Amino acid sequence: MDGFARILVAGYGAMTGAMVEGWLRAGLPADRFTICNPRPKPVPEGARFTTEWPAGPFDAVVIGMKPQQLAEAAPAIDAVCGPNTVLLSVLGGVDLDTLADAIPSAGAWVRFMPNLACAIGKSPNVLVARNLDAAGRAKVTALAEALGSAEWMADEAQFDLATALAGSGPGFVYRIIDGFAAAAQHLGLEAEQAERLAVQMVEGAGALAARSDLSPRDLAARVASPGGMTQAGLDVLDEGGALEALLVETLRKTRDRGAYLAGKARKQG
Repeated sequence: MDGFARILVAGYGAMTGAMVEGWLRAGLPADRFTICNPRPKPVPEGARFTTEWPAGPFDAVVIGMKPQQLAEAAPAIDAVCGPNTVLLSVLGGVDLDTLADAIPSAGAWVRFMPNLACAIGKSPNVLVARNLDAAGRAKVTALAEALGSAEWMADEAQFDLATALAGSGPGFVYRIIDGFAAAAQHLGLEAEQAERLAVQMVEGAGALAARSDLSPRDLAARVASPGGMTQAGLDVLDEGGALEALLVETLRKTRDRGAYLAGKARKQG
């Protein structure tokens, strides 16, 4: 796969680890990656690991430390960037203004928000960029599509909302799966069996929704029949618009937390 020849991953946590796993799974050579982390960690065979900042510049730098650590790490990150470096940030709530101010030596700045399903190539990846030319955008798109899909945002103002849906969303889905399993257990199913059924049900429903030409709403209608079992359950979910209201508030709170973190990062910078 063509693209960035030298990639530095600065900060090797759960998300950046899943990204590297997904890129290797998609066929990127491990020797393209240098992984820098303050504490020793196991990394994929063939990738270089260091606890010290390596010599740059790199073609791409993926930053994945905690957002509150950016101000402290920024001078070292800036030192490994050059005018042709594309900076890829997976830091929640850190906007393009903050990235450009903190790391001015980079040639372009990209907010890149996957979720943990990137490890298996199933993540929707939300992207927004500054100063990225067509060739750079094509390379970043290829990196994103190796992990799932590339969803470019025209307006950064909507990035936190898209992140709330695509990035934080799996956490909400896992909670819903757990809720289904707990409800089935409450009504009489054995716990492990209820969890297996809930996980397999959501896996199948998601796979069908991804492949179908029908909208999720139309698929729900197709499962239900008037006066049938499924419709009885849908009536509970739809009553008073409670489910939609709950999810609107869930995404609102998540999005607003991103805006709060962005403001905090700007003050620290």
